[in-house]
Amino acid sequence: MKGWGWLALLWGALLGTAWARRSQDLHCGACRALVDELEWEIAQVDPKKTIQMGSFRINPDGSQSVVEVPYARSEAHLTELLEEVCDRMKEYGEQIDPSTHRKNYVRVVGRNGESNELDLQGIRIDSDISGTLKFACESIVEEYEDELIEFFSREADNVKDKLCSKRTDLCDHALHISHDEL
Repeated sequence: MKGWGWLALLWGALLGTAWARRSQDLHCGACRALVDELEWEIAQVDPKKTIQMGSFRINPDGSQSVVEVPYARSEAHLTELLEEVCDRMKEYGEQIDPSTHRKNYVRVVGRNGESNELDLQGIRIDSDISGTLKFACESIVEEYEDELIEFFSREADNVKDKLCSKRTDLCDHALHISHDEL
């Protein structure tokens, strides 16, 4: 009977490891898709468009402490984007990397609503995947909203790596390399 206990313990550990890896693949993929979507949305805004920030109160000397900042990276715009960005997860499919057996999430619908030109062979597209990815995205936005606004309020290089791997630990280093090469 002792042998069965060890076997059950080993089986439980293996299942737990597999579940944790699937969960990490999902959250990493959601983070990376979220970054892609936010970067694209920010790039669509006219760089000349500004928004007034600061206090509209008049100072004793008659001046106001109002500053004009680029709208694309303003907190107001980023907050608005974060409220709707996860809805775009329905435009992603799941692909299993044949060498690592890890899941990657790729955009399968073009920005104009048409199918992407990429080869969709080996990519699973269904409502379960998009629903799970959307839920993971919403969890990330809820938990890391301040970090997302902080990162996107200024231009930065390698946002996916800095945010999804280093700042939040949602991705391990092996994942972010294979996803970018797709």
